[in-house]
Order: sequence, then structure tokens, then C-alpha cells
Amino acid sequence: MRIWQGSSPAFTFVFTMGIVNLFGDVTYEGGGSINGPFMATLGASAAVVSITAGAGEFLGYALRPFSGYLADKSGRYWLITFIGYGINLIAVPAMAVAGNWQVAALLVLAERVGRAIRKPTVEAMISYTTGELGKGWVYGLNTALDEVGATIGPLMIAAVLFWNGSYQLGYLLLLIPALLAFLSLAVARAGFPVPSKLEQGQTASAGDFSPAFWGYMIAGAFFAAGLMSFELISYHFDRTHVVTGQWIPVFLAISTGCGVLVSLAFGKLFDRFGLPVLLVAVLLSATFSPFVFFGGFGTALVGIVLWGIGYATQDTLLKALVATVLPEGRRNLAFGLFYGGYGIGWLIGSVVTGLLYERSILALVIFAIAAQLASLPMFVLASRLQR
Repeated sequence: MRIWQGSSPAFTFVFTMGIVNLFGDVTYEGGGSINGPFMATLGASAAVVSITAGAGEFLGYALRPFSGYLADKSGRYWLITFIGYGINLIAVPAMAVAGNWQVAALLVLAERVGRAIRKPTVEAMISYTTGELGKGWVYGLNTALDEVGATIGPLMIAAVLFWNGSYQLGYLLLLIPALLAFLSLAVARAGFPVPSKLEQGQTASAGDFSPAFWGYMIAGAFFAAGLMSFELISYHFDRTHVVTGQWIPVFLAISTGCGVLVSLAFGKLFDRFGLPVLLVAVLLSATFSPFVFFGGFGTALVGIVLWGIGYATQDTLLKALVATVLPEGRRNLAFGLFYGGYGIGWLIGSVVTGLLYERSILALVIFAIAAQLASLPMFVLASRLQR
């Protein structure tokens, strides 16, 4: 397999959609780097911040089966993609005019709803290239470009804060990458109106939803329950002064910057070794919480890098894993259902960690570690069912 598919239409499509996601991640990861502290300035508590983030992630996953089903039935995957990106991206700069935490919370939810609408269609369209390029490499490359954007966005916000700019100014500046994302998406639509023509071989081998598919979904839900949102992490940093305000976006940028390398490496390794790569990644991710919540600046930095490995895992390896059990003709729905289950786990984890934060940090850390470690035997069992 060629590492750089410069003459390949499949690679061109994956790379173009990666550029869309790059600008998209600049927008909403830039906003996400300050959502927690910004909501705190509007009077939101730790529980409100965590539960809002958790509810947003839940909606961002739970609505995916519906958008995936609609895409499979209607065939209007590009239209659905444009609608999703529209809601997803515009909600971020709109935070600049939020006058209270309730409005800010609604915009956080809206951003995640838009993501839910467009995610299954994007993942399904990209899946047509996996026969030529490899499942791990395709989703690893796409995630790596995501993470480049997710690194640039927080650094933009950090620069604003270092120059004593306001949170509102930071949100307004994110309108620029939002518009660039729309432009890139239009280029992708013009160049590849029917992505299914890129398919080589049979990239969706399952006849229907198998026991392995449902097993992977349950395992993913446990993994999600222990991952937690950056909104809660940034709230903790701001509240305890372990990491000062302008450094919080930099921490997110460092995490996502490491995620670029992790996504590319894990993606290639997954194509060669399969499930063991995912298991190692989960083990690394499970250790992030004690570093984040106990200790000082340096310890927190180690924790945020490990947390970034967790995010790279869910964005690269879980997608590659699902791609091995996709049912033909229902791949939009399959991605939607998988991440719907993932979202249920995320919501439960966010509610639990948000409530535990005010009562016992130790209990919060134990819960986060236990939830992610519990996913390991479930992934193994589902893999055996697949074989």
C-alpha cells in the first residue's frame, strides 16, 4: 500500500474531506477550549458545565441513527452533510452574543446536534475508500487532519487571551475557519458528487447487524463513560489554578497535536495488527484522570496528553473497528447506531463525573478508570464473535 496516494481519487477525496474537518475543528475545538471557563463567568457551576457538555455529546451521538437512517433511505447524503455543518459551525461564533449561561448552554447543544446530523454521512462516504487505502489509514489520516485543526483552534484562542482579548472576541474570530470549512465542503461536493464510485472491492462485508457490531457498541459506550469532556477538565484547571486561564487552550492544543501523530501511527498499526492496537490505546487512555486531577502543572500536562490519546482512539480506531462490521446498504445507519450507543455511555459518564466532582475527586478518578478498563474484555469478546 502506498503511503502517499497522490494520484488516487480515493486519497484525494479523503484528504479533501480532511481539510473540511480541519477547518471545522479549528472552529469548534477553539470554542470548546473556552466553553467551560466562559460558562463559569456567566454563573454556571461545575455540575452545569459537565452536564451541559455531556448532554451535548449525548445528542451529538444519540441523533446519529436518525440522520444515518434518513441518509440511507433518501440518498441525500450531501444535503444532510451541508445542513449538519451549517448548524455545527455557526453555533460556535454565536457564543459571542450569549448573555447568560442558559443561552451559552443551548448553543453548546446546538453545535453537537449539527455534528450528529452530518457525522454518519461523512464517515459512510469515507468508508468507500477503505478497500483501496485501508480502514485504519483512512480514518487515521482523516482524524490526523481533524487534530491539526483542533490544535490550531485552541492556539488561536490562546493568542487572543494572551493579548488580553475577551472570550467574545475569540468566538467571533472563529467565524473565519467556519466559512473556510463551508468552502472546502463545496469543493468536495463538486469533485465527488457520488463517493460510492470510489469503492474498490467490497468495503461493507456484513449482511446485517451482527452480534459483534452490538458488542463493539457496548464496549464503546463503557469507553466513552470514562473519557469525560474537556469542558469539565478546563473548569477544574480554572477553578484550582493548576493551569492558568490563557494556558488552558494551549493544553488542549498540545493534546490534539499529539493526537495527530497518534492517529496516523495507530491507524497504520491497526491495519497490520488489528484489535491489540485498540486495547493498548484504551489502557493508555484509562490512566489520564489521576494525572489531570491530582498534582501540579507538569502532572496535568501528562494527563492531558493521555486524554488526547483517548480522543484519538475514539476518532480513529473505533471508526476503523466499526468499518470491519458494516452492513452493505446500511452503513450510514451503522455508524449512527454505533455512536448513538457511544453517546449513551458518554451522557452517563458526564452526569456521574459532574456530580462526583463536587463531592469526591478520588471517586471521580476511580469511576473514570474503571469505566474504560471495563471496555477491554467487551472488545475482546466482540472480536471473538466476529471471528
